[in-house]
Amino acid sequence: MHGFSGDGYIVDQNALRAYPYRGMTSDVNGCGWVAAFNLRRAAGQDVPFDEVRREMNAMFPLQIPGPTPMRKLRRYLNRYLSYRFVGGKRRALEAAAASEAGILRYWEGRTPHFITFLRQPDGRYRFLNVSDGREDFVQPMPDFFRTHCTKGWIRVLVRE
Repeated sequence: MHGFSGDGYIVDQNALRAYPYRGMTSDVNGCGWVAAFNLRRAAGQDVPFDEVRREMNAMFPLQIPGPTPMRKLRRYLNRYLSYRFVGGKRRALEAAAASEAGILRYWEGRTPHFITFLRQPDGRYRFLNVSDGREDFVQPMPDFFRTHCTKGWIRVLVRE
């Protein structure tokens, strides 16, 4: 399926238009469940992507469009993973740069966005589902923070 990498990660949520989430389509509003799926996959959990979407969508009894709140993402992940939550740009960068994998919450333009990152053998990080044209790329964590985390409150969930 378009939107997935060869190793099974979702790298482009634009391919998920057929999957509703919170009263909208996932291409517009699916970054939260996409990040959760990708992090579970990075943890070695073989779960179908649509199972993650359905379970997270069910956490919202009223299907009112809106982004996934951090507390809902954390509640979902608490069922499956151990992680540490860190807020603030400096502390988030330090935690992310010392981790193997995690989810970053930052602003992509004028939109809050969740992405998953994975440490590569050379110490750089692979970033999944970032933005059009840069959905799956590798760079050092400080470079990502310098070019993408330029405004707003930055939060990170790092896998332990």
